[in-house]
Amino acid sequence: MAEEIVDGKIKVRGVFMKEKGLIQIYTGNGKGKTTAALGLALRAAGRDKRILMVQFMKKWDYGELHSIKKIPQITIKTFGTKDFVHKGKAKEIDYQEAEKAFKEGTEGVLSGKYDIVIFDELNVALDFDLLKADEVVKFLKDKPEDVEIIITGRNAPAELIELADLVTEMREIKHPFQKGIEARIGIEY
Repeated sequence: MAEEIVDGKIKVRGVFMKEKGLIQIYTGNGKGKTTAALGLALRAAGRDKRILMVQFMKKWDYGELHSIKKIPQITIKTFGTKDFVHKGKAKEIDYQEAEKAFKEGTEGVLSGKYDIVIFDELNVALDFDLLKADEVVKFLKDKPEDVEIIITGRNAPAELIELADLVTEMREIKHPFQKGIEARIGIEY
């Protein structure tokens, strides 16, 4: 089979082939879930893939917001408030922001504009009952076949884990917070 790669796409016998988009989950109590998703986005951007990252519950000044501006293939949109959301004590605005974020992500998946859509901290929004897992599962089952979906956040629900093609659990063994070291600019945010 005569195969070549042109602009990051596979061409077989003169015809561009669509790759199957998988569902990946990065979960667990360890550090690095968003970082792993950003690493994947960086790799994909290097192959001219188009990426949308929708961040749930992250309306802070994270370093990736500054870097992403320099990479035209990656679009990042943040939702939430600057207030910390406490499980079981969410405010109406937290539900509204989660709905907006999910809508933005689903529209991105369906738009045909993106090869990869990252739902950053979606698992946390589900764990905090800001969204319903059955709604997310239904959407994922019906997603376009050629769009890769990345979902991050602690406490991924069993329904999503079952549906996913790849699940990686980041497990905390040791963390600088345990020594009283605060979050550092450019490292944790």
